[in-house]
Amino acid sequence: RPREDCLSGLDNKCSVYPLTFDKNENMAAKKKSVAMHTNYLSACSFTNSDMQILTASGDGTCALWDVESGQLLQSFHGHGADVLCLDLAPSETGNTFVSGGCDKKAMVWDMRSGQCVQAFETHESDINSVRYYPSGDAFASGSDDATCRLYDLRADREVAIYSKESIIFGASSVDFSLSGRLLFAGYNDYTINVWDVLKGSRVSILFGHENRVSTLRVSPDGTAFCSGSWDHTLRVRERVFSFPGCERREEG
Repeated sequence: RPREDCLSGLDNKCSVYPLTFDKNENMAAKKKSVAMHTNYLSACSFTNSDMQILTASGDGTCALWDVESGQLLQSFHGHGADVLCLDLAPSETGNTFVSGGCDKKAMVWDMRSGQCVQAFETHESDINSVRYYPSGDAFASGSDDATCRLYDLRADREVAIYSKESIIFGASSVDFSLSGRLLFAGYNDYTINVWDVLKGSRVSILFGHENRVSTLRVSPDGTAFCSGSWDHTLRVRERVFSFPGCERREEG
C-alpha cells in the first residue's frame, strides 16, 4: 500500500505527505516539498516507484523528480501552453506517460529520454483530462470542446469521438471501467455521462452533483467509482444503473 501521498497546487510546488503518522505529530512538519515549477502545478503522480514523482504545470512543462532529494531528473518540453493533466502507462515496466493541455494537444512521452514520441491535435479546445485504456494501447481525453476522444497508439490516430449535440459543456475528467468497455466522463453541467467505448454511444447519464464535476476515478477492483465536484462533495457509486439519480438511456 502507498506510504505517502502527493498534492499539487497553486503555490508552484508538489508537496508529499506521509499517510501514516502519530496523532500527536504535527502533520505540517512532515510535509516535504519535492517539485518546484515556475507556474501552478495542475497534476502530479507517483511513478511505479514511490521514489519518483511526475508533475504537470501551467509553465507548459512536465517534470520527473526524485522524492528523497527533490532533484529534477527529467523535464519534458513540447506543449505550447499550460499542461493540465497527465497519466502514466498502466504497465509496471512502462516508461511512457500522456499529457494534455491548453494547446489542444495530447502528447505521449518517453520518461527515459524526455522526448515526445507521439502527439495528437484533434480537439478544438483545452484538454482537461487524459486516461490510458486498461491495456495501455490507447488513451481517452476529455476537453472543453464538449467531447471525449479515444486515440489508438498502435494505429497512431484518433479512433472515436464521444459527443452529442445536446452536450455543450466541457468534459473535465475521464476514466475507464476495469474492462475498458465503459468510459465515465464528468462534465461542467454537473452530470456524468457513461459511454460505450466500442459503439461510441451514450448508455447513461448520472445526476446528483449540484455543481461542475471536477474529477472522477474508478476503484482498482472496478466495482465502484468516486466523483468530486465544486459542490464540495465526493460521491461513491457502486452499481452504476441501480441507484436513485441515474437515468439509463439506450441509444444507437
